[in-house]
Amino acid sequence: MHRIGYGFDAHRFSKDSKLVIGGVEIPFELGLAGHSDADVLSHAICDALLGALGEGDIGSHFPDSDPKYKGMSSLVFLEETIALMREKGFEIENLDSVVVCEKPKIAPHIKEIKETLAKTLGISTLALGVKATTTDQMGFTGRGEGIAAHTVALIKTKD
Repeated sequence: MHRIGYGFDAHRFSKDSKLVIGGVEIPFELGLAGHSDADVLSHAICDALLGALGEGDIGSHFPDSDPKYKGMSSLVFLEETIALMREKGFEIENLDSVVVCEKPKIAPHIKEIKETLAKTLGISTLALGVKATTTDQMGFTGRGEGIAAHTVALIKTKD
């Protein structure tokens, strides 16, 4: 059996944090605001996987009202989501993601992001698409107010 899930996340820029995308710290003068490390890509992947499982969203599993998640690496959220997925008898077949921002340039970091995420998720980099785009200066990402990410997940029951 196959299931598809869709995830979306967005965070505004902050002067008081580091910029982490897909578990990789990106050199930039601004970070993203959030309760955890505000890793917008990892959050979108969590939501896509949780959606495919019919298990709600990232906020219901890792609420920002819980102090134990303050400043936590979102890779931990991915690890816990993968554990839940495996417990339910599923594995990832494919993930495809898009990071949306004007700055910084994400393309130079995609290889490292894919390697970090693939290791965390326990999948091949061949099963993981990560792309970056801009909105040609339209909307909140285009005005440089923050970053968004979209992910589609295809999971299947283990053979």
